[in-house]
Amino acid sequence: MDERGRRSTIAIPAERALTIYVDKRELVTLMTLGGAPEALTLGYLRNQRLVRSISEIVSVQVDWEVDAVAVTTRGGITDIEERTARRVVTTGCGQGSVFGSLMDEVDEIVLTPDARLLQSTLYRIVDTVRTQQSIYKRAGSVHGCALFSGRGELIYFIEDVGRHNAVDAIAGKMWLDHVSGEDKVFYTTGRLTSEMVIKGAQMGIPFLLSRSGTTQMGHMVAERLGMSLLARCSGKHFVLLTGKERVIFEPELLDEAFRLAYAS
Repeated sequence: MDERGRRSTIAIPAERALTIYVDKRELVTLMTLGGAPEALTLGYLRNQRLVRSISEIVSVQVDWEVDAVAVTTRGGITDIEERTARRVVTTGCGQGSVFGSLMDEVDEIVLTPDARLLQSTLYRIVDTVRTQQSIYKRAGSVHGCALFSGRGELIYFIEDVGRHNAVDAIAGKMWLDHVSGEDKVFYTTGRLTSEMVIKGAQMGIPFLLSRSGTTQMGHMVAERLGMSLLARCSGKHFVLLTGKERVIFEPELLDEAFRLAYAS
């Protein structure tokens, strides 16, 4: 019922629990739309730094009758009790969490120094996301994340109740498809927090875009890594916060846009 008392039927996203078991040990329960459970599980293990390579995974079996996913590894996860004892509650929607310290191993990550992003490619990415058919447009209540090639071609688009789930699912798909992040661009509808920046770096991605903003710690980590952080991306507007040397400006794009607007 709306503000005028008019009744209507709306779409509501279906949130559900998915409990991850690794080698028969319960690890965590994620609240998710459930659109890509295998990829979400793999990406979660990858971004939590619990599994280093997809070659360590034997199988991932999802059973929605019991809302669970069973992962079998080749040699188990070393010191899993110790590594999962410390949990950091993050700013992720639905209270995401990260095992261990957020800053562990950040200084070991090296992003490719040669990656560059054209301003025209940035605009192509923003426009692609704007016109993408999505759950958000029908129902709201979700976050979307996308992976693009360095030329602005859409590779993956994932929506979930939390942006941390969406980024994990993309990380899992990259593993499954053997996709490298070194020349890729990551887009999220959510804010660029330290969690998002660190996960993007672990995926090897040098460009993070958002229609929202960033946090002080997200900015600090991106600067430390030499990652390009672009916030407030909407239409022709964006704010380049870090990694300025990676972005190639094309002033003529805006000059032409203003000329056409004035002429009309």
